[in-house]
Amino acid sequence: MSRLFSRLRGKSAEPVKPALTPATRIYCIGDIHGCADLLAQTHRLILADGADFEGTKKLLYLGDYIDRGESSKEVIEILLNDGLPDFETIYLRGNHEQALLDFLQHPEATAGWLGFGGLATLLSYGVALQRPPLSSAARATDLHDVALRLRQALPASHLKFFEQSQLSYQEGSYCFVHAGIRPGIPLQSQHRDDLLWIRREFIDHKTPHEYIVVHGHTPAPDAEMLPNRIGLDTGAFYSGLLTCLVLEGSTQRLLQTTSPAH
Repeated sequence: MSRLFSRLRGKSAEPVKPALTPATRIYCIGDIHGCADLLAQTHRLILADGADFEGTKKLLYLGDYIDRGESSKEVIEILLNDGLPDFETIYLRGNHEQALLDFLQHPEATAGWLGFGGLATLLSYGVALQRPPLSSAARATDLHDVALRLRQALPASHLKFFEQSQLSYQEGSYCFVHAGIRPGIPLQSQHRDDLLWIRREFIDHKTPHEYIVVHGHTPAPDAEMLPNRIGLDTGAFYSGLLTCLVLEGSTQRLLQTTSPAH
């Protein structure tokens, strides 16, 4: 257990001070959920914003690239083929990417993914359904057939992207995860399911963590800039608002993109 974490467990714990590696700027994008147009616009904002910065530029994504929005495949194509020059990229895994991977391995046990966004991803990859897979008529053979056709439709580079995405990233006084962390547990001891799925136990926690936690997963009308956490999921697929956090030294600011359709 780190000395810092041990100190923060006390009742008089003070917030962790924002600090980043010198001469480094991190751009961190929240949940995209198949909104390729918003992602492309956000990339243009970042390019313009970082044009005059001469230090190390990092672009970090918090996961949930797919599902719900109609352009999941296009989002992954942008991430793989239209990267920003002179930026180091870090891709975190969201619970929706994990749900897709689980469905490919165990479709009958994980069919719930289709009901919370997966159907949109199937359509994006051109996988048509013969009948609703969540109906009582759906059989195990139907689900295995859907999983097989999805695996065949996924470009190898896309599957590799999902499989190689990271669960967490740490730099300076910040840690970046998709959903959050379980309070009171050091970052290196966190369980994968908490990093991907935790919600209320983390969101409702008001006292400092070992790091300032930057996360997505739990949507809010706007970015949540709190002393112990920064939430960046602004519900892009229904709100038309995609949020990017910009960190440099002790500063925190936002870049936000909105869709004219909303």
